[in-house]
Amino acid sequence: MTKEHVNTNHTFAICAYKESPYLEECITSLMEQTVKSEIFIATSTPNKYIDDIAAKYNLKVYVNEGESGITQDWNFAYSKVQTDYVTIAHQDDKYAPEYVENLLAYTAKAKKPLLFFTDYAEIRNGEIVTTNKILKVKRIMLFIMRPKAMWGSRFIRRRVLSLGSPICCPSATYYRPNLMKQVFLNGFRADEDWEAWERLSKLKGDFIFCNKILTYHRIHEDSETTKILNDNKRSEEDYIMYQKFWPKCIAKMLTKAYSKSEESNNMKQG
Repeated sequence: MTKEHVNTNHTFAICAYKESPYLEECITSLMEQTVKSEIFIATSTPNKYIDDIAAKYNLKVYVNEGESGITQDWNFAYSKVQTDYVTIAHQDDKYAPEYVENLLAYTAKAKKPLLFFTDYAEIRNGEIVTTNKILKVKRIMLFIMRPKAMWGSRFIRRRVLSLGSPICCPSATYYRPNLMKQVFLNGFRADEDWEAWERLSKLKGDFIFCNKILTYHRIHEDSETTKILNDNKRSEEDYIMYQKFWPKCIAKMLTKAYSKSEESNNMKQG
């Protein structure tokens, strides 16, 4: 994007992989924001498809020529950002036009912003689903984090995270000056975001929750979430995460309950 179109201290870093049929839809949702931001594409799988779409929208493409993987690619995209705020946009997902507008309004109220995130809906078979079992559970979990008074409470956010990961990863924006250089740690494939939230939750500062549906997360057969659920990788990592908060016996029970709730990410579920 040209400088005259940018008037925020925020960047959308789009992580693109291979040839997603939803990449252009993601890009247009970012271009249509009511408040404009920097936008670029980062990829570890450079190809003509990505280059052509980037050229169409005049977007820069950064190629990760080092180790690739979910966390490696996210960290690479994060490292290319020059602004204070960054959203790691997932190529299959979409954002409401008011996402950045709300980001700036909410974080302006924070004493020390760490993480901003929103409520979200799902996209299934091209249709927007605003409520289902898992969305209801996550909204209940996050209800206590709505008031501004709760944003800075490390105790509250750690209690919320001790029951699971209700924060929608693509909805999250990071305030780089208050965070570590590497937000995501390698080794996790399913709970890389939950692991990051757990570490960030220990920092002094604000977890800012906007309870408006401003992010649309796509569920489809080829999504990484669906693949992980199908090979049971999620349960293994869930158990590791629960042990960060609970004794092993309780962690086992919570892992079993959480795995049932996550079944709604399967396309066969409603």
